[in-house]
Amino acid sequence: MVKAARIKLEGIVQGVGFRPFVHRLAVDLGISGFVLNTSDGVEIHAEADPKKLKSFFLRLKNELPPLARLTKAAVLATRPQGLKDFSIRESKKSFGRSCLVSPDISICPDCRKELLNPINRRYLYPFINCTNCGPRFSIIHNVPYDRALTTMKKFKMCPACNREFSDIADRRYHAQPNACPACGPKVTLINNLKPKSHFPAKGAKAIAETIRLLKDGRIAAIKGIGGFHIACDAYNLKTVKKLRDLKNRPSKPFALMVSDIREARKLCCISRLEQTILESPERPIVLLKKKNDSKISSILAPDNNYLGIMLCYAPLHYLMFSPELSAGKPLQALVMTSANISDEPIEIENSRALKNLKSICDCFLVHDRDIYNRCDDSIVQVMDNRPILLRRSRGYSPFPFFTDLKFKPILSCGAELKNTFCLAQNRSAFLSQYIGDLKTCASFGFYKEAIQRLSKLFQIKPRLIVHDLHPDYLPTRYSQELAAKNKFLKTVAIQHHQAHLASVIAEQRIKKNIIGVCFDGIGYGEDRKVWGGEFFTGGLRGLRRAGHLEYVPLPGGDKATLEPFRMAISYLYIAYGKDIYDLKLDFLKRHEKKLESIVNVSALNSIQTSSCGRLFDAVSALLGICDIITYEAQAAIRLQRYAEKSSTLKSYRFLIDDTQDMLVIKSRELISGIVKDLEHKVAKEEIARKFHNSIAAMARQVCRKLREKTGFNIVCLSGGVFQNSLLLEHSVKLLREDKFQVYYNELLPANDGAISLGQAAIANQICA
Repeated sequence: MVKAARIKLEGIVQGVGFRPFVHRLAVDLGISGFVLNTSDGVEIHAEADPKKLKSFFLRLKNELPPLARLTKAAVLATRPQGLKDFSIRESKKSFGRSCLVSPDISICPDCRKELLNPINRRYLYPFINCTNCGPRFSIIHNVPYDRALTTMKKFKMCPACNREFSDIADRRYHAQPNACPACGPKVTLINNLKPKSHFPAKGAKAIAETIRLLKDGRIAAIKGIGGFHIACDAYNLKTVKKLRDLKNRPSKPFALMVSDIREARKLCCISRLEQTILESPERPIVLLKKKNDSKISSILAPDNNYLGIMLCYAPLHYLMFSPELSAGKPLQALVMTSANISDEPIEIENSRALKNLKSICDCFLVHDRDIYNRCDDSIVQVMDNRPILLRRSRGYSPFPFFTDLKFKPILSCGAELKNTFCLAQNRSAFLSQYIGDLKTCASFGFYKEAIQRLSKLFQIKPRLIVHDLHPDYLPTRYSQELAAKNKFLKTVAIQHHQAHLASVIAEQRIKKNIIGVCFDGIGYGEDRKVWGGEFFTGGLRGLRRAGHLEYVPLPGGDKATLEPFRMAISYLYIAYGKDIYDLKLDFLKRHEKKLESIVNVSALNSIQTSSCGRLFDAVSALLGICDIITYEAQAAIRLQRYAEKSSTLKSYRFLIDDTQDMLVIKSRELISGIVKDLEHKVAKEEIARKFHNSIAAMARQVCRKLREKTGFNIVCLSGGVFQNSLLLEHSVKLLREDKFQVYYNELLPANDGAISLGQAAIANQICA
């Protein structure tokens, strides 16, 4: 007897070859019916005998296409329609939960083989893709995921591509970005050199000419999947120096792209796990330990012991390293840094890139497939034998976090630096791609545009807007503007470091009360002071501040963040008072002219901070490692570089004042211990390592005391300082030795990129 079932599937089921998979499976089992995309996911009508239907449903769940993920499946009995075959029907719009959107995925092995096969019709075609790979989030306007709702709409498929698209046996069956040289996007090389010649070049000739220019020491802007990169030959020291000068980026590390794992191993030590991450479909930048005998210049990452390496992920990248277009001498490694003006979003439009980057780039390799959603490269580092995201964007976004919380429709606006925002509804929390620092009109415009686009894409109309406690942050003002326009919107402010810890609770689905350790840069505190070295106890319904690093003056306010020597003087003043003038330190000799004025400011300054990040800055300056920074966390990164060269287990003493309800960690003995070591000419490497050991020991000692008070045994670690792999791993080791259960951010960065999820999690609980 023929029965019929209506099957509704949600998850990443569009843009990943899911309907072709369903079609082939149905034909294989002799099932009639149809499949179509909806705004919620995929809907299937299946008719067959009950045994076949059961087998069909089981195989649907167990034999998914490589990039598909199911989050919900429902089967309902329905009436048979007497259908004789199985078909893919036109997508339909529905209202409710929106379906998930796949991130952009690197080229698959099958497409890579075709790309370099001279007899294939897509030989050397830089936009080759199939249902298992290619652009997704960066090109989609709306769901359901059909070509008409992507930036591929303007490219009409030729007869050959259309045959593939319609052939159930073909890998490109219903592959929405399907294209070939005859009908798809094209690359063009635009010259910015004088005198201009041989331009504009198109297609493979444009790529070959770009390679020639790069090998000749030129700088190129290359349009990729999620935005433009600025590229140059990583082995050309002169060109790398020139690029640093032109971008006004004297020290910040450059990311590198290499063709394969073999080339990566020439530069760095790579574990099996790190290789797996490098070669994963997400293709992030991976921070890897430099090899001592590497021939690459230290100027690429002068401040640390790591290089940021990524493998090719777009077909165009593979062609940039191909022998076929390189006159037999392929490039070995390219600097591939985000193409943007300082503090502005990555460029995605050809005209804007030509205008804004003309003072930096000698040529522009552009294409005519528009980028709708810009996406920077993601960054991963292995810590504690686990892959930890340091920046979550291309390859990962906008896949949601599934939580045990039942969210009302929420928009959490995130932090002002390293911004992401979060749209949450039901049990899903959608974090945006990396937005960056909201310091310019352009970056703030990108932020507002991205909120509008993702709200539409995932059909979320927020009823609750969450923002940081800081009254002057741009996201705070934005949330207040939204609320002023809509009387039904409610706003709530969440303290910065509570949000950090809540992001761990939500990500790791922790149900019990925790002890939270948040070591961070700066965040506005409930007492209007600048927090950043904090301990909390409790859960999402209430995280109580239970301890903090001793408050010290922040001389010059924001200037102290840019000039770590100010923090060093501040800490010396706290430790020695007026006796600071009697200390015989090289550091004080270097800053003799500014010493008195900063001491006077420290003595009178009303701005106080408990920031752990500023303590790292102070020690870095005190050791003569970094007095002034040119990019965020530079002083701490350099300090870690020195610490990793020592294996000492020693640490400095510190005092925990537990005479009051609030634990306060005093820094005087720690600073005086460092000063004594400096006076005794102890190596900087050993002092730096002892300092790291001390901060980890500090976390353990405070957690011990808080466990005695509360009985809580779960510790959550968050905050930008814990992106220091040496500190994180040592802290985790000590805490585990004391039988604590330890959790930290893994799928989210521990820096401010995690804030928005934590904001949403707390607000959802306290506003229930």
